[in-house]
Amino acid sequence: MNVQSLYALKEWNAQIQTLLQGQYAVLIRKGGIIEKNLEFEIEHREFFLYPTYLHQNKLEIKPEHLALVEDPLATEQVHFTAFARVKAVWKVEDLSRALQMEPFQALNQKAIERRFLYRNKPYVHVLLLEVSRLEQPFELLETPEMLGCLSWVPLDQEHVVKATSVLPDGGLQKLFHELQSILGAPLME
Repeated sequence: MNVQSLYALKEWNAQIQTLLQGQYAVLIRKGGIIEKNLEFEIEHREFFLYPTYLHQNKLEIKPEHLALVEDPLATEQVHFTAFARVKAVWKVEDLSRALQMEPFQALNQKAIERRFLYRNKPYVHVLLLEVSRLEQPFELLETPEMLGCLSWVPLDQEHVVKATSVLPDGGLQKLFHELQSILGAPLME
């Protein structure tokens, strides 16, 4: 399939690697320090995944994924290998439900709780994603506008590439129903 976007979502490189391996299709988001309204918002339904090493923390990744936590690359290039489409979003305002998301993504319970309580606003967003591997990864020079603790990054131009979904539709549907049974109806699908 062809995919295109003008935007990328920053996420820890280790998490992107688990998504690309088809191990997970869920991200738990709270937002970066420099967010428009001081919290994470679903600004785009389709985007490239922008690997970041900023704040990536071995203490917050499940032990089975620690090998994916790499030191930051000494380069000014960002290497894009993944594209994602939002299939559903939940705003979770109950810590016990948020912690039930641990099996569905790469963060450990300590990280989920920290994100949940961040800025004394008790909630997180749970995103179900259809993740695709780019057949031809691309690189961009990291500009000053791309730096910092923010979630959404505008790219220099629209990029159109071929990509292959890492999970079959049936797998995403099954996962959607599992998440719905724990979290209830999503905010958006």
